[in-house]
Amino acid sequence: MRSLLVALSILTMLVVSSAAQLGPSSYAGQETRSIKALSVEEIQGLLSGQGMGLAKAAELNRYPGPRHVLDLATALQLSEAQRAETQQVYDRMRREAVRLGALIVEHERELDQRFAATAIDAQALQGLITSIAQLQGELRLAHLQAHVEIQRLLSPAQIATYEALRGYVITTDPAPHTEHQRHQH
Repeated sequence: MRSLLVALSILTMLVVSSAAQLGPSSYAGQETRSIKALSVEEIQGLLSGQGMGLAKAAELNRYPGPRHVLDLATALQLSEAQRAETQQVYDRMRREAVRLGALIVEHERELDQRFAATAIDAQALQGLITSIAQLQGELRLAHLQAHVEIQRLLSPAQIATYEALRGYVITTDPAPHTEHQRHQH
Protein backbone atom coordinates (compact mmCIF):
# COMPACT_ATOMS: atom_id res chain seq x y z
CA MET A 1 0.00 0.00 0.00
CA ARG A 2 2.84 2.32 0.92
CA SER A 3 4.57 1.74 -2.44
CA LEU A 4 1.29 2.53 -4.24
CA LEU A 5 1.04 5.87 -2.40
CA VAL A 6 4.66 6.70 -3.25
CA ALA A 7 4.06 5.82 -6.90
CA LEU A 8 0.90 7.99 -7.00
CA SER A 9 2.77 10.88 -5.38
CA ILE A 10 5.58 10.64 -7.93
CA LEU A 11 3.08 10.42 -10.78
CA THR A 12 1.22 13.48 -9.47
CA MET A 13 4.48 15.46 -9.23
CA LEU A 14 5.39 14.47 -12.81
CA VAL A 15 2.00 15.56 -14.15
CA VAL A 16 2.15 18.91 -12.30
CA SER A 17 5.75 19.43 -13.45
CA SER A 18 4.84 18.66 -17.07
CA ALA A 19 1.87 21.01 -17.00
CA ALA A 20 4.02 23.79 -15.56
CA GLN A 21 6.57 23.32 -18.34
CA LEU A 22 3.87 23.68 -21.01
CA GLY A 23 2.93 27.11 -19.74
CA PRO A 24 -0.42 28.81 -20.03
CA SER A 25 -2.75 28.12 -22.92
CA SER A 26 -2.57 30.41 -25.94
CA TYR A 27 -6.20 31.17 -25.07
CA ALA A 28 -5.25 32.59 -21.65
CA GLY A 29 -6.81 36.02 -21.26
CA GLN A 30 -9.45 35.40 -23.91
CA GLU A 31 -11.89 34.03 -21.35
CA THR A 32 -12.79 37.64 -20.50
CA ARG A 33 -13.89 38.54 -24.03
CA SER A 34 -17.52 39.47 -24.55
CA ILE A 35 -17.62 36.89 -27.38
CA LYS A 36 -14.92 34.33 -26.66
CA ALA A 37 -14.37 33.31 -30.30
CA LEU A 38 -13.90 36.88 -31.58
CA SER A 39 -11.37 39.54 -30.63
CA VAL A 40 -12.41 43.16 -30.29
CA GLU A 41 -10.64 43.83 -33.61
CA GLU A 42 -12.51 41.01 -35.34
CA ILE A 43 -15.85 42.28 -34.04
CA GLN A 44 -15.04 45.82 -35.20
CA GLY A 45 -13.92 44.50 -38.59
CA LEU A 46 -17.10 42.51 -39.06
CA LEU A 47 -19.36 45.37 -37.99
CA SER A 48 -17.61 47.91 -40.22
CA GLY A 49 -17.39 45.76 -43.35
CA GLN A 50 -13.60 45.49 -43.45
CA GLY A 51 -11.99 42.92 -45.72
CA MET A 52 -10.00 41.14 -42.97
CA GLY A 53 -8.08 39.10 -45.54
CA LEU A 54 -11.22 37.48 -46.96
CA ALA A 55 -10.31 38.46 -50.53
CA LYS A 56 -6.63 37.46 -50.58
CA ALA A 57 -7.29 34.93 -53.34
CA ALA A 58 -8.37 37.82 -55.54
CA GLU A 59 -6.08 40.57 -54.26
CA LEU A 60 -2.93 38.51 -54.74
CA ASN A 61 -3.96 37.22 -58.17
CA ARG A 62 -4.42 40.46 -60.10
CA TYR A 63 -7.95 41.36 -58.92
CA PRO A 64 -7.65 44.72 -57.14
CA GLY A 65 -9.92 45.67 -54.26
CA PRO A 66 -12.36 48.57 -54.59
CA ARG A 67 -11.31 50.38 -51.39
CA HIS A 68 -7.65 50.37 -52.38
CA VAL A 69 -8.44 51.36 -55.97
CA LEU A 70 -10.34 54.38 -54.66
CA ASP A 71 -7.47 55.24 -52.34
CA LEU A 72 -5.06 55.05 -55.30
CA ALA A 73 -7.41 56.66 -57.85
CA THR A 74 -5.04 59.51 -58.75
CA ALA A 75 -1.96 57.29 -59.12
CA LEU A 76 -4.00 54.83 -61.19
CA GLN A 77 -5.29 57.69 -63.35
CA LEU A 78 -8.87 56.51 -63.04
CA SER A 79 -11.34 58.13 -65.38
CA GLU A 80 -14.40 59.71 -63.81
CA ALA A 81 -16.47 56.75 -65.05
CA GLN A 82 -14.03 54.26 -63.48
CA ARG A 83 -14.03 56.20 -60.22
CA ALA A 84 -17.85 56.33 -60.13
CA GLU A 85 -18.24 52.63 -60.93
CA THR A 86 -15.59 51.67 -58.39
CA GLN A 87 -17.39 53.73 -55.75
CA GLN A 88 -20.66 51.97 -56.58
CA VAL A 89 -19.01 48.54 -56.31
CA TYR A 90 -17.40 49.50 -53.00
CA ASP A 91 -20.62 50.92 -51.54
CA ARG A 92 -22.63 47.84 -52.53
CA MET A 93 -19.97 45.48 -51.16
CA ARG A 94 -19.63 47.44 -47.91
CA ARG A 95 -23.39 47.50 -47.27
CA GLU A 96 -23.58 43.74 -47.74
CA ALA A 97 -20.43 43.13 -45.67
CA VAL A 98 -21.76 45.24 -42.78
CA ARG A 99 -25.12 43.44 -42.89
CA LEU A 100 -23.50 40.00 -42.93
CA GLY A 101 -20.87 40.96 -40.35
CA ALA A 102 -23.57 42.06 -37.91
CA LEU A 103 -25.36 38.73 -38.36
CA ILE A 104 -22.12 36.80 -37.79
CA VAL A 105 -21.45 38.73 -34.58
CA GLU A 106 -25.04 38.15 -33.44
CA HIS A 107 -24.81 34.40 -34.07
CA GLU A 108 -21.36 34.15 -32.42
CA ARG A 109 -22.73 36.01 -29.40
CA GLU A 110 -25.64 33.57 -29.15
CA LEU A 111 -23.26 30.60 -29.45
CA ASP A 112 -21.04 32.02 -26.72
CA GLN A 113 -24.00 32.76 -24.43
CA ARG A 114 -25.41 29.26 -24.85
CA PHE A 115 -22.08 27.69 -23.94
CA ALA A 116 -21.67 30.08 -21.00
CA ALA A 117 -25.12 29.15 -19.71
CA THR A 118 -24.52 25.43 -20.38
CA ALA A 119 -27.66 25.61 -22.49
CA ILE A 120 -26.46 24.08 -25.74
CA ASP A 121 -27.40 20.76 -27.24
CA ALA A 122 -26.34 19.03 -30.46
CA GLN A 123 -29.26 20.37 -32.49
CA ALA A 124 -28.78 24.00 -31.41
CA LEU A 125 -25.03 23.70 -31.92
CA GLN A 126 -25.46 22.35 -35.44
CA GLY A 127 -27.97 25.06 -36.32
CA LEU A 128 -25.78 27.90 -35.08
CA ILE A 129 -22.59 26.59 -36.66
CA THR A 130 -24.36 25.99 -39.97
CA SER A 131 -25.74 29.54 -39.90
CA ILE A 132 -22.36 31.06 -39.03
CA ALA A 133 -20.62 29.09 -41.78
CA GLN A 134 -23.24 30.14 -44.33
CA LEU A 135 -22.88 33.79 -43.34
CA GLN A 136 -19.08 33.61 -43.44
CA GLY A 137 -19.27 32.17 -46.94
CA GLU A 138 -21.64 34.90 -48.08
CA LEU A 139 -19.35 37.54 -46.56
CA ARG A 140 -16.31 36.19 -48.36
CA LEU A 141 -18.28 36.00 -51.60
CA ALA A 142 -19.32 39.66 -51.25
CA HIS A 143 -15.69 40.73 -50.91
CA LEU A 144 -14.40 38.48 -53.70
CA GLN A 145 -17.21 39.49 -56.08
CA ALA A 146 -16.25 43.14 -55.62
CA HIS A 147 -12.68 42.32 -56.68
CA VAL A 148 -13.98 40.53 -59.78
CA GLU A 149 -16.06 43.58 -60.71
CA ILE A 150 -13.14 45.95 -60.21
CA GLN A 151 -10.72 43.85 -62.25
CA ARG A 152 -13.04 44.25 -65.25
CA LEU A 153 -13.01 48.04 -64.87
CA LEU A 154 -9.25 48.51 -64.98
CA SER A 155 -6.77 48.28 -67.83
CA PRO A 156 -3.80 45.90 -67.59
CA ALA A 157 -1.54 48.94 -67.09
CA GLN A 158 -3.68 50.16 -64.19
CA ILE A 159 -3.59 46.71 -62.61
CA ALA A 160 0.19 46.57 -62.97
CA THR A 161 0.46 50.03 -61.36
CA TYR A 162 -1.87 48.93 -58.57
CA GLU A 163 0.27 45.88 -57.87
CA ALA A 164 3.45 47.95 -57.81
CA LEU A 165 1.89 50.53 -55.48
CA ARG A 166 0.66 47.77 -53.16
CA GLY A 167 4.13 46.21 -53.11
CA TYR A 168 3.24 42.96 -54.83
CA VAL A 169 5.77 41.09 -56.91
CA ILE A 170 3.85 39.30 -59.59
CA THR A 171 5.83 36.70 -61.50
CA THR A 172 3.12 35.57 -63.90
CA ASP A 173 2.15 37.08 -67.23
CA PRO A 174 0.96 40.63 -66.41
CA ALA A 175 -2.04 40.59 -68.76
CA PRO A 176 -5.11 38.57 -67.84
CA HIS A 177 -6.14 36.26 -70.67
CA THR A 178 -9.32 34.51 -71.65
CA GLU A 179 -9.21 30.74 -72.02
CA HIS A 180 -9.28 31.17 -75.81
CA GLN A 181 -6.28 33.51 -75.79
CA ARG A 182 -4.21 31.12 -73.67
CA HIS A 183 -4.52 28.33 -76.25
CA GLN A 184 -3.73 30.29 -79.40
CA HIS A 185 -0.65 29.16 -81.30
